[in-house]
Amino acid sequence: MPRSSTATLAPTIAEILQRLGDIPADRVLSKPYPGTATEADLLRETRRRGWTFELVDGTLVGKPMGAPEAGLAMWIGGLLFAFVRQHKVGQLFGEGGTFRLMKGLVRAPDITFIRSEKLAGGLLPTEAIPEIAPDLAVEVLSPSNTRAEMERKRKEYFLAGTTLVWLVDPERRVVEVYTAPDVFTTLTEDDTLEGGTVLPGFSVSVREVFEQLPELPRPRRSRKKKPGK
Repeated sequence: MPRSSTATLAPTIAEILQRLGDIPADRVLSKPYPGTATEADLLRETRRRGWTFELVDGTLVGKPMGAPEAGLAMWIGGLLFAFVRQHKVGQLFGEGGTFRLMKGLVRAPDITFIRSEKLAGGLLPTEAIPEIAPDLAVEVLSPSNTRAEMERKRKEYFLAGTTLVWLVDPERRVVEVYTAPDVFTTLTEDDTLEGGTVLPGFSVSVREVFEQLPELPRPRRSRKKKPGK
């Protein structure tokens, strides 16, 4: 029989990728089929593949992070850990830490800080995917991250209750500090990165943030030839 004109059509892969922020197709698992994945699928595929996944719109999305980005995230985490440990203000989590921001949405920031008062006894949660929003979410940009993807992530973080997001850009060697989805300050290596109201007293030079990262070669611009040359 012909399909009813009122029937709901399943979204195409192109539509799914667009909703996720125009991300590359190779970051999305095809099984389980996009739109049908669950938290159980996320945990199973993480164990099986050894990758970090996020669950977005019923789709398992891989976290892209090469050695430079992973090393930079670890370095920043170390800078934060020294402060958090000394002042005993909360817990830090690496890029494998998955958090349910709302029903059907699981994100895994590259670094997560959660205040002690939001954790039972101030200790680490026991659930694999706790339902809790980061107080500070740090995302280190990788080549396959898109502007639309990061914009969507910021909106979700703040909607869930996050109050501070750091977007670390290794290529530009800057940190964008967000206090709302579209309210931010861009810090260069001449500036100081501070913890604001989330980590009052924390302060580090942006230059120190990137000091373990070699200067990346900038693409050379081709010189236009003059007519007749």
